[in-house]
Amino acid sequence: MAADSPLFPAACRVSVAPMMQRTDRHCRYFHRLLAPEAGLYTEMVHAQAVVHSTDGRFLHHHPAERPLALQLGGSEPETLAEATALATQAGIDEINLNVGCPSSRVKAGRFGACLMHEPERVADCVRAMRGEAAGRPVTVKTRIGTNHRQEFSHLLAFARAMQEAGVAALIVHARIAVLEGLSPKENRNVPPLRYEFVYRLKQAMPELPIVINGGICDNSEIASHLQCVDGVMLGRAAYSNPWLLTALSGAPRQPKTRAGVVEAMVEYARREEQSGVRLGAITRHMAGLYSGRPGAGDWRRSLARHAAAPANEASVLLDCVPDRLRYAAPGSEGVSPSWRAGRPPSRVEDQVAFSG
Repeated sequence: MAADSPLFPAACRVSVAPMMQRTDRHCRYFHRLLAPEAGLYTEMVHAQAVVHSTDGRFLHHHPAERPLALQLGGSEPETLAEATALATQAGIDEINLNVGCPSSRVKAGRFGACLMHEPERVADCVRAMRGEAAGRPVTVKTRIGTNHRQEFSHLLAFARAMQEAGVAALIVHARIAVLEGLSPKENRNVPPLRYEFVYRLKQAMPELPIVINGGICDNSEIASHLQCVDGVMLGRAAYSNPWLLTALSGAPRQPKTRAGVVEAMVEYARREEQSGVRLGAITRHMAGLYSGRPGAGDWRRSLARHAAAPANEASVLLDCVPDRLRYAAPGSEGVSPSWRAGRPPSRVEDQVAFSG
């Protein structure tokens, strides 16, 4: 959809999904270098963990990560409200409730996708969170249904309950959640994508901002989805090939080359060494930086070889950069996608945007 809205200005209609064991603070800092204006999300954190933490570890972030959303898991309105208040005090920009995780462990804790069967309880959670959010948006991430409730009518009823509770936006993974018999990994691949459900939801509820998620891999797909919904959330594609994120900004800041990104991450790692961070905790998120380029395998092997080094030895990363790409011309590593101007890119533009 071309028009801006207060929640989804043109510069921030694309975000990177919360991913367990992936989108920690080091990953988010790395992604922010690549996409200065994209929305970033934390890993899912249970509300009780936030409330009972004595060191604020779950809310710690670098100012450069913002705009930043905290994704909470839980189903107790009071605990979620308390966690929201703490997040607000810590400077988090958006609070998101996970109603989409299909894992059996999460189900046993009565949160995640199983809560789609309890829309009124989720609505109570949203109301409680909004009461402590100090005006910041409270959003919900969900699926199009579960293996027990696959009809569009159930998704629509759930979305209407969220809207009545005052949710700022609904992020919808376009697959059902299979609550028994599939692992979380299988739930990301086995259930078929049904983007038409998300499109129908937007048509039925034009006033509610809808963000689509699931299986979106490139610039042309982003452009296509934005003709039908308000926002697009990228997941595994952004993590495995993070250079894709450079096409999300209309006026990318420095650095503009992969080698420049590495140099910036060297400086970041040196600062983090003061907190006892090992280099591998940072570089594990950078393995896909040269994905699809000559020398990508050498890059990954070099990162693995130096993973145990202390962060103050981060300069070894500069030696990991493939020689043939070390002196790539500035500006040759990506261009701005034309969908930011309200029109889909051409096929040629797609090829150029991701030729880096």
